[in-house]
Amino acid sequence: MVIRVFIASSSGFVAIKKKQQDVVRFLEANKIEFEEVDITMSEEQRQWMYKNVPPEKKPAQGNPLPPQIFNGDRYCGDYDSFFESKESNSVFSFLGLKPRLASKAEP
Repeated sequence: MVIRVFIASSSGFVAIKKKQQDVVRFLEANKIEFEEVDITMSEEQRQWMYKNVPPEKKPAQGNPLPPQIFNGDRYCGDYDSFFESKESNSVFSFLGLKPRLASKAEP
């Protein structure tokens, strides 16, 4: 399974763009394989994301906003959940991945 990050490339909201960048940069920096899914380019993907975010994570009004994170078809969470897992050093668990052993960088 691959981590999928649902983003909106043409969002007019700076906060959303920053949150998306934060998730993507963290995954890249930690060499976690992932796929960006741009919901502004695919109505089918947008509807899939809306349908697969659990009811308790959906806003009272409107649709869930990106970034939304999945491991395959399993919902991991939104940005706030990601941020909390990052702060508590539990991102691998949040993503449904096995933790990696810390290794020293090559000289």
